[in-house]
Amino acid sequence: MKSDRVVIVGAGHAASELAGALRQQRYAGPVVVLGDETRFPYHRPPLSKAFLSGEIDLEALDLKPRDSYTRVGVDVRTGARVEALDRRRKHVVLSDGSREPYRKLVLATGGRPRRLTLPGLECDRPLSNVHYLRTIEDAVRLRDQLQPGLELVVVGGGYIGLEVAATARQHGLHVTVLEALPRVLARVTAPEVSSFYAAVHRSAGVDIRTNAAIAAVEFDTSGDAVKAIRSTDGSVLPVDLLVIGVGLVPNVELAQAAGLEVENGVVVDAFGQTSDPDILAIGDCSNYPSDLYGRRVRIESVPNASAQARVAAAWICGRPAAHNAAPWFWSDQYDLKLQIVGLSEGYDSLVVRGKPEERSFMAFYLRGGRILAADAVNRPAEFMAAKRLVAEKTRLSSQDLLGDESWPLQNLHRAPVASHIG
Repeated sequence: MKSDRVVIVGAGHAASELAGALRQQRYAGPVVVLGDETRFPYHRPPLSKAFLSGEIDLEALDLKPRDSYTRVGVDVRTGARVEALDRRRKHVVLSDGSREPYRKLVLATGGRPRRLTLPGLECDRPLSNVHYLRTIEDAVRLRDQLQPGLELVVVGGGYIGLEVAATARQHGLHVTVLEALPRVLARVTAPEVSSFYAAVHRSAGVDIRTNAAIAAVEFDTSGDAVKAIRSTDGSVLPVDLLVIGVGLVPNVELAQAAGLEVENGVVVDAFGQTSDPDILAIGDCSNYPSDLYGRRVRIESVPNASAQARVAAAWICGRPAAHNAAPWFWSDQYDLKLQIVGLSEGYDSLVVRGKPEERSFMAFYLRGGRILAADAVNRPAEFMAAKRLVAEKTRLSSQDLLGDESWPLQNLHRAPVASHIG
């Protein structure tokens, strides 16, 4: 029964893309998707954006029509929690005691929100006004509580925190963002881009506090809700709603218990294969070698999950093609679309193209003349050109043309100052 059976653990973007890619590449064996949520695969990025704001409804979140899986013979099972991997027998063990055999097993387990480690918040007990945002249920619960005039405190000035802050301000809430680092978006953008976004939020009425350390949370008399946050500087913030966005923890427990190699994610090769040749891992939970940056990386993004899924499908079908795509991300805040390609870690120079005050510009990160990464704010066409420059490891002997808007970015790779690393 398991001679040609592919079992996918997880039912997010990576899992849905993999199942479709297997059928597109004419894989004829059984494909089973096991998801522990009660819903079919759905889009997660809109949860902190369009869905939270009420612009789209639940049905619009579905990645594919539900009957499309049945039409291509993919068995999607919701509410199916996998408790263990039996590598010797090549089965997965579900919480109800049943077993699913496999020929190839793919872990697409994603991640979960990192918990804030403060007394009263570190456990999983639900609090009526404390929110982590990862699932549809999380988003519905938060959306129902976004009422004008309430005091919302957001802990974390990353993508999720700032997206929630923007949506809440547009709904008339009073919003304070607490960021432990010296600036917002510190892990993904340069100080110049961070300053721009901080200014945008402040002009919209958001109180952004950086270098903000929380000393304690205070609960109401019921103990069921947070009523205030006390900072280490002695200030006290009243709280009607508390949203915590302090990062993602990869779900590696199944892999670790099964003896697979784990280090900041499930360790895989360029084809998605783990230390067990019959088990692959893709998406947010996987740690893979990046040829583009010459080191291992774990990327939390939908495009990366989809790309890895296609690579895994090709490998399962006997047509291996290594994963080497440039990672990219996006964030929608107010009328601004931030698009990022590449990883800027280790850059030694920054070139800004355009004027931030006009709410449309780019920032290029270079090291030794090579374009490592680029941020684009409301510049979708130039972002596409930037993706090519990053993917081709473009190196410039002069950086002047990057900032010169009279020179089309689309033509930069042909400029005499440009070269490409093979």
